[in-house]
Amino acid sequence: MKEIWFKAVPFDKKLVTLALESGVDGIIVEQSKKKDVAALGRTNVVSPEEFTDVCLKAKEDEETAVSSLRDGKKVVLTTGWEIIPVENILAQSDGLGVEVSSLDQALLAAGILEHGVDFLVVLPEAAPELKDIVSQIKLAQGMVQLQTATVTAVEAAGLGHRVCVDTLSMLKRGQGMLVGNSSAFTFLVHAETESNPYVAARPFRVNAGAVHAYALMPGDKTSYLEELTSGREVLVVSADGSTSIATVGRSKVEVRPMLLIRARLEDGTEGAIFLQNAETIRLVTPAGEPVSVVNLQEGDQVLVKADAAGRHFGMRIREDIKEA
Repeated sequence: MKEIWFKAVPFDKKLVTLALESGVDGIIVEQSKKKDVAALGRTNVVSPEEFTDVCLKAKEDEETAVSSLRDGKKVVLTTGWEIIPVENILAQSDGLGVEVSSLDQALLAAGILEHGVDFLVVLPEAAPELKDIVSQIKLAQGMVQLQTATVTAVEAAGLGHRVCVDTLSMLKRGQGMLVGNSSAFTFLVHAETESNPYVAARPFRVNAGAVHAYALMPGDKTSYLEELTSGREVLVVSADGSTSIATVGRSKVEVRPMLLIRARLEDGTEGAIFLQNAETIRLVTPAGEPVSVVNLQEGDQVLVKADAAGRHFGMRIREDIKEA
């Protein structure tokens, strides 16, 4: 994940407070102001001297940046950088940072050569957009390709331990987590954003499924639902395929009556998931609408993600694996 630093030079208490509230990774201030920042909140505080600034004006400046990076220095390209020179540097070394003065610049820098720079130094003039910069750079995780699957069975499955994932975020309609019996076939399980006459909405919660199930995680990894604990980051997926990150606040494992739901893609690929038998647990239709598992019927369509099978400790591997 990319680091975001805010440069509060000259020192401005209001801007430092804004940066802390925005969730930046650290703040850059004059050496004499470090203690003032530490008194406002717990964060990383450094002085400008701890970075190596490089202004790209000629080819020699690219070489200086690469050489400094290879020497282990924290290199920052100052205002005025252009894409091609940055690409040249990124192709030769890691650890590069750039100054940005707007959200557009931040998004551009984050996407150069797909990987982007490793960290951003946000200048004071970008303060009005700082919260958007942090949320879009830190939380956004790109897109996943969702497909439409047809439900082939909905069966009672007795009692089982299911996992409620309570996050630190307020999720929206159409959002949830990708969960399934197999890492190669996961269902978009909707967050509890909907209310009914009997139960209030819990938009921070995804009643995600049985303890053994796989959940798709940030960084193209998976985790068993039973392994999700406070402080871990999980992947939140929207019906349009856009993704973001949420932090687990609490994981609740309880015995509940379960349903086994099976579905099939047009190409014949099949998958399954165990979910609690309750009205508040929902999958997502191709239109992005939540559909309760108690109303789910054979022939209904839901959103899923198909992938190649094969994971070892949550990491993708190449191996012949069949998960039923």
